Amino acid sequence: MKTPYILYSDGKGNIFEDTSLYSVGRSGWDAVPVPEDEWILLPDGGSLYELPGRKGIGIDVVTGEMRLCDKGWAVAAFIPPAHTGFYLAAYEAMPDAPTLPLFCYTAAGWLNNQFYVPATRIERDIRQDCSGYDQSKVEAGVERLLKAYPHNRLVKHLGENCALTYHCPAARNYFLGRWECPVPSSPACNANCIGCISFQPEDETIVSTQDRLSFKPTAAEIVEFTVPHLETAPYPIVSFGQGCEGEPLLMWETIREAIIEIRKHTPKGSININTNGSKPAAVEALMKAGLNSIRVSTNSARADVYTKYYQPNNYRFEDIVESLRVVRNNGGWTSINYFVFPGMTDSIAEFDALCELINSTGLNMIQWRNFNIDPDWYLGKMGITDTGECMGVKNMMQLLREEFPELKFGYFNPPVERMKNYEVGFAH
Repeated sequence: MKTPYILYSDGKGNIFEDTSLYSVGRSGWDAVPVPEDEWILLPDGGSLYELPGRKGIGIDVVTGEMRLCDKGWAVAAFIPPAHTGFYLAAYEAMPDAPTLPLFCYTAAGWLNNQFYVPATRIERDIRQDCSGYDQSKVEAGVERLLKAYPHNRLVKHLGENCALTYHCPAARNYFLGRWECPVPSSPACNANCIGCISFQPEDETIVSTQDRLSFKPTAAEIVEFTVPHLETAPYPIVSFGQGCEGEPLLMWETIREAIIEIRKHTPKGSININTNGSKPAAVEALMKAGLNSIRVSTNSARADVYTKYYQPNNYRFEDIVESLRVVRNNGGWTSINYFVFPGMTDSIAEFDALCELINSTGLNMIQWRNFNIDPDWYLGKMGITDTGECMGVKNMMQLLREEFPELKFGYFNPPVERMKNYEVGFAH
């Protein structure tokens, strides 16, 4: 294989290749060559973005020097769930370049009439593969379940907002009667994440990609639709904590009541919470009620980097570490929802901190998630001018596999079947 050529946009929705330049990637602030073996075909469900006000950076095929592509705007790729990118799109922003929306911006290229990205399929579970959705069946499922639960505000929210408006893969799966069922539960949050996808200050240059849950659901509303899902769905999971809400641990008493009632009706499936892990005592109470797994989101295993991004209210980084320990001590499954930012995630300092986190908590799994954020905006907001020495995301993954052979890699919360047999118990 050769290195793909750079892509550019004409500003009118048309994308072209420039065969005078090879495509490169971005690590931190730097444009760097991408090893040839790290390019894969753009996966099904992926798409391409124009990056307005930005000129792509490439390697001149004749001189071997890096230079700008002046033919149009830079182009980046969105890579679909289950895939993790190794490099960001490399570009130089013009002074009037607008802030990019809250999506991921993976490097992209063109070779032999096909689009390529530097990435890997990190997850074998097919639960959010683009080819697995039939919109007519989703719409029929929404209609059927809204009739079945006419007074349930959560089912209405999941149907009309999440599944039909935002096309949330998890919500769509619920209305298709399969796998992981989302359970938004909190309209409030105790963090002020820079890249929050459900709430942004009015004076900010970006907007949230979706509206946040606007009510507090009751335990009865939660139990009403989650028990049938656990009883009938393949590899069933119900998950508190979604992108369309705040922090679910602020509603832990309601969640505990719901878990206790769910388990009165069915022993099937697993109950998960996606959280910032800010309240270890609440996590302990939920584990005693019947919680099976936790996924704690973080942009870093370093307290200072975490705090700059999350801007937590009334909790500290140490609390999220303690929540992971609590779940493991109570026999549960622990994951981190790890926001991958090439050039920061794979820095030597971050690797060392991540190894310490894994060792100190007995972590079961890393969910390698692409960070949905404008790279320049993020680094600027964080005040980061030098990301330090980096090893490459692919190399980092390999080193972690060697250091922690029992640690699982993936993208989704595992069902209880997969917790027992990771290589077999999942949607496939």
